[in-house]
Formats: sequence, C-alpha cells, structure tokens
Amino acid sequence: MKKSIGSYPCVRVEGRGRSVVSQAGAVLLVETVRKSGLDGAISAALAPWRKPRAVHDPGKILLDMALATALGGDCLADVAVLRAEPELFGPVASDPTVSRLVDALAAAGPKALTAIRTARAEVRQRVWELAGADAPAADGSVIVDIDGVLVLAHSEKQDATATWKKTFGHHPLVAFVDHGQTGSGEPVATLLRPGNAGSNTASDHIRAVLKIPKKAWTPAYDAGGTERPGAWVAEITDMPDLSTWPKGMRLIVRKERPHPGAQLRFTDLDGLRLTCFATNTTGGQLADLELRHRRRARCEDRIRNARDTGLRNLPLHDTAQNRIWLEIVSLALDLLAWMPMLALTADTRRWEPKRLRLRLFSAAAQLVHTGRRHRLRFTARWPWTDVITRATNRLKSLPDPG
Repeated sequence: MKKSIGSYPCVRVEGRGRSVVSQAGAVLLVETVRKSGLDGAISAALAPWRKPRAVHDPGKILLDMALATALGGDCLADVAVLRAEPELFGPVASDPTVSRLVDALAAAGPKALTAIRTARAEVRQRVWELAGADAPAADGSVIVDIDGVLVLAHSEKQDATATWKKTFGHHPLVAFVDHGQTGSGEPVATLLRPGNAGSNTASDHIRAVLKIPKKAWTPAYDAGGTERPGAWVAEITDMPDLSTWPKGMRLIVRKERPHPGAQLRFTDLDGLRLTCFATNTTGGQLADLELRHRRRARCEDRIRNARDTGLRNLPLHDTAQNRIWLEIVSLALDLLAWMPMLALTADTRRWEPKRLRLRLFSAAAQLVHTGRRHRLRFTARWPWTDVITRATNRLKSLPDPG
C-alpha cells in the first residue's frame, strides 16, 4: 500500500458536481428579505426605473447586489456569486444590466436615493415590530452613533481628496442604530463626502466649549456609576445654532484627560479629549445621560463591520455612482443586522459579518427535489448546521408581509 505524504489527505478535484449549492447558508438572508417584505418594498420604490418589457426587476437587481455584498463582495461583478446558484437566488441579471441600472439610478440623483431610503425605513419599522422585545426601540429609547469612515482611493475618483490622516480618498458620514449589548447595529443614514470633509465643524464645537463656565461642568461617572476623576460633562444646547435640528434636541459634551500615551485628535482642546452627543431625553442628570450614551456607543465596531461589507473601497468612479454603492452597502448591513435580530439567539446574535460568513453563509448543502418542493440538506458534520436550521425555522414561523 502506498503511504500518504503530508498532513492532509490527497483529494481528486473534479468540476462535474450536481445538486450541491454553495453559499447555501445565505438562505437565512433570503428568508429575511422575504419575511421583512424588503423585496416588495424595493421593487415598488424602483418601479419608475423599470423599462417596458424588461426581463429583470430593478428592485431585484439592487437586492442581488446587496446580498452579494453581504456575502463579502466588494464590487458589482461579485453578483456572479448569486448568479451561479439560481435555485437559491432566482434569476440574476448580467453584469451589463447591473451596471446600466446603477448608472440610471445615479443619474436620477436625490429621487432615486429618496426612493431607496424610504423603502428601507418602511421595512425597518416592520422588522422592529417583528422583533418585539429584541428591537432597538423596545425600551422606548433609540441610540444613534454617528461617525466618519475614511475610505481610501487607489485611483483618481471624483471627489477623492487628501484626508486629515494624510491619505487619499473619501470620508463618508454614517449613522448607526445601536442594538445593545445583545445585538449588533444597523445603518439609518449615510452621507458621501470628499476626503477632506469633517474639519469644518470642529472649530464651531470648540468655540462653544470655550464659552462654558467652569461651574457648568459636573463630574462624569465611570462604568460603575461613581465619579470619575479627570472627566466632566456639560450641556451646550444653547450655544451652537441648532435651529435646523429637530425640536427638543439637546447637545451634551464630555471632556476628560486622556490616558498616558493616547494620541489627541484635532478636535481636542488644551490636552483634554472632547466628545459630543445629542439626545432628546428631557430629564435626568447629565452624568447619567452621558454614561448611558457611552455604554451604548459602539460606532467603531459598526465601522469595522462596514469596512468588511463593501466599504473598504468605493468601486465606481463618479460620486453619483458611489452614492448608489453606499445605498447597496447600507442594504447589506441592514440584512446582516435584521437576520440575527429575527433569527439568532444568545451569543450568535452578536456575531459580526466575518463570523456569519465563515460559520453560516459559506456552508454548502445538497439540493433535494421532492415533488414541487426544494430542500437544502446541510451536512451533520458542519458544527453550525443546527444554528442554520433553527434560525431558518424561526424566520419561516414569522408572518408573511401583508
């Protein structure tokens, strides 16, 4: 008998396999689309861009791009991952058709962006209703984290400029709703900006902070609820011009001595780190409000996930095209937040996109045809098969959209 050489078995590779679906775990995202009604909402929103006798629905094309991005794609051509599995994802448009739709939506400008965002907002309301006690607003409050994301450009793209970190690219602004310690977060607003954006508002905030009387500062709390030496909070609602803000909003600033070795930001002042947040909560001590916000502020985690989900680069040239790409990324992040909220439990609800892809979405399955039904059979050897099947059952038990 010939002995095997090396640590791994030698396997013959062939390309004639049948009845096997790759990325079969993405059925969780497909079911999330169906049960949330996202497919119908996006299809209706993009109906004005459907040409007579068109084979592919614009809403389906946009969702296919979002699904491909949720699975790890970072350009329009990665929709080929879905095209290879029509039994799971249905008919998928060709690359030229995808590009033409992006160009058409980009040419429509704010009209297309408003249509997509309105549909997402409507579906978000339904998802939160389906989630019940697990929804972000279940306790009556919603925490929104807003931060900029530096997206590097390795070629000449419209509005790509030098950034404050001496790199080159764009500086989008993204707002995330926090799902709490037991969940993740979802994007609710995005704004594509040049790479040099962001510094124009820092000076305004600093001038407001300079005007705060010393007696207006109160000690901040640490995580245990006790006063933290070297950290203070104050309200500056009446100092900047907030006339364009929603009624009842308050602006609160925190200043603290940074830990030894920490690098100060250009918005910091006199060696003290400055952080601002807004809230419409009417009562409560400033220190309590600031501690509540700090416990829920996980924007860096959301930005890391966004970078792993299509925001590491902007693949198109024109700014209008990349605004559509930003909406595709937002749709992908929506699905990656909604699926765990509706289908996963315990620690699995906190899994980030990389882990979801590795353990759930990448799992292959056998496609079995029984009568008029199609079934996916995941191998029992896969450690997370039970997670996939239980999550799928939870999604299927949800009511269909009306």
